[in-house]
Amino acid sequence: MPMRVKTRPQGHSDGGLRTPSPFGKHTRFAPALPEISVDDSFRVIVKKLSIFIADTVQLPSTFEQLRTTSAGEGLRVLVEHLGRDCTHPAIVNALLALKWHYGAMPEDKGLNEARANACEIVAWRFLTHLSEREAVDYCLYEIPPVTPPAPTSQAHPFTDEENGQVDENSALLAQAWSGTADSARAMLNQSGNQKRNLLLQSISRLTMSMAADGDEGDEDEDDDPTASFTNLNALEIAAIADAKRFLSQNVVQKIITGIWNGDIIFWDNLSANSIKKPRFYNPTTADPFSRLRVPKYLKSFEVLFFASFLFLYYAVLVERNPERITTLEVFLYIWFAAFTYDELSEWIDAGSIFYAADVWNIFDMAMMLIGLVFVVLRIVGLQTHSEYLVDLSFDILALEALFMVPRVCSILSLSPYWGTLIPCLKEMSKDFVKFMVLVVIIYIGFLTTFSLIGRATYPLTDMTWFLTKIFFGSSYVGFDIMHKIDPVFGPPLMIVFIMLSSILLMGSLTGMLSNSFSRVITHAREEYLYVYSVYVLEASTSNRLTHFYPPFNILALIIFRPLRLFLPSDDRFRNARIMLLKATHLPIVAAIQSYEWIRGSDLKGTQYNGFRGPRRGAAGTFASPGYARSLTRPHVRTRPSTSSLPGDSMRQTAIPEMTRVAARQARAATEAAEEEAFGDPASDVEVRIADLATKIDRLTELVLSMQGQQSKTLADISL
Repeated sequence: MPMRVKTRPQGHSDGGLRTPSPFGKHTRFAPALPEISVDDSFRVIVKKLSIFIADTVQLPSTFEQLRTTSAGEGLRVLVEHLGRDCTHPAIVNALLALKWHYGAMPEDKGLNEARANACEIVAWRFLTHLSEREAVDYCLYEIPPVTPPAPTSQAHPFTDEENGQVDENSALLAQAWSGTADSARAMLNQSGNQKRNLLLQSISRLTMSMAADGDEGDEDEDDDPTASFTNLNALEIAAIADAKRFLSQNVVQKIITGIWNGDIIFWDNLSANSIKKPRFYNPTTADPFSRLRVPKYLKSFEVLFFASFLFLYYAVLVERNPERITTLEVFLYIWFAAFTYDELSEWIDAGSIFYAADVWNIFDMAMMLIGLVFVVLRIVGLQTHSEYLVDLSFDILALEALFMVPRVCSILSLSPYWGTLIPCLKEMSKDFVKFMVLVVIIYIGFLTTFSLIGRATYPLTDMTWFLTKIFFGSSYVGFDIMHKIDPVFGPPLMIVFIMLSSILLMGSLTGMLSNSFSRVITHAREEYLYVYSVYVLEASTSNRLTHFYPPFNILALIIFRPLRLFLPSDDRFRNARIMLLKATHLPIVAAIQSYEWIRGSDLKGTQYNGFRGPRRGAAGTFASPGYARSLTRPHVRTRPSTSSLPGDSMRQTAIPEMTRVAARQARAATEAAEEEAFGDPASDVEVRIADLATKIDRLTELVLSMQGQQSKTLADISL
């Protein structure tokens, strides 16, 4: 028989409203949220965030667990707090610096990997709380120096080829020589693994000091552990930290694509007083020669340079004059010198961290090495009248095609299809090299045995080639010679070697490479976007004001480098470099302007129409960072108190909704006014969508007001 249960209405309870449970959210330990103010320095932000991350993530967790399960609840709270109360522009920089710090720590790998993933998750989730244009400001914000240098009449906010780390007034030959040595030493100290270790030690010192002393004010201001991150933006730190998931996010890729297309630029004019700052490109005010720094055009003219390089290469090999250096060969030497100097400048600007991340730079280094050997052997052979050295030099030059032809086709790596295959081939090559170690060990063992057993029949060189043919599939060779090696031990040993090499080793190699491809292809998109992002960053974020395309960079080297030994590097010297740049690159700029005119880019007004959000000055300018966020931040519905009346509860729920509707209408009105002011007419579809959204907002507002009136009436009746 079913049991009937009679329930009593809660509203007529003698005890009134139910008392909240004592086991609420406040009983669970929650770390104190970091209070970050706009005036905090970068090291203070890193310290506060590291304390919260260390207290929140105390158990090893995977990236997906932190992203989808309750293990990442503290991270969601931190993201909401940062999106609601923090407006410091270096928040993303600090999170990515911590990501790299935790990911590089060797001890307690599982826990530190979880904390590194937590920092990356917070970084890209924080960007989702911003408008796209505000995300540009945060991602391209460069960490300023702690104590800016005293302004002088000769100080400039950029570095140039003629500048090292020496005083710009050093015009004497001895001072220039000393400055060149010091500059080279400083460059080497700031490149490659030394730079990476320096950055890692900086964050390690800061996070280790927080355990010993919680007061950041006690640290020595003159010994800032985060000084190595000066002038790095968030995207550069993400590339150094291998934050591939962060770089693959849509909002970040939209920024990188904007840099690639030239919608976001770092130099808007070429003058002695130019300042490097991220900004949106405006064709009406920007210098046309600033388009030379756009990565898309850099890559296009790089392909043209390599195509002409390849033409000269084939012409010299076809001509092959053994007696003298021809005109075509002179041009080939000029192209070699320009290519080498451009690669050296790129390595100095980007450092080996960025330089080695691009797989095509390995081809470049091989081309430079082969070209250097060819030039040396060619000159020595002509001077000594040695036909052997001359022929050998051309044979070595023939090896250049192995790297130059793929280098010309490197433009294909920027497409998603080919760019996705390159990381797979790279990882499969690593696994192949590891597996070949086992193959070589087994091969040397059988080679030793067969060479000693059949020493009377086959020498070592012949036996080496026999076993090599057998390993690569010519099994019949082993059956033909096994009786000649030794009638007793030859046949069984050869059968074992054939089965081992042709069946076991080759089958294992095929299966291993197949598994490697399947494993890597799942993350190939992230790998491709990472390589693409690194290329865009190293091509656009250089501090060099004047960048000469090869082979014009040889002119700058020949003309200005000797003069640097005697003349001071003042404004006149820089203006001379700028004049040479404009004189030599005028046809290139004309071609770029013609392309943009045909494409219609110069008729769109400002070139940041694809980034949604209020236009408040240039990118990287935090004039009023809270304004845009107040219009775009999603409002959270407040939970009503248990001691409130039903009418009050509905009113508390309706107020944030009405605020959200009003904010949306204000944002739509602001964007519409901006579109009209900047000459960006909306399409018919956009107008209809905006009209429909306005009607929906009005209907929602009407329904909320009716619900509020109804709940107020019910509350009065209940009272």
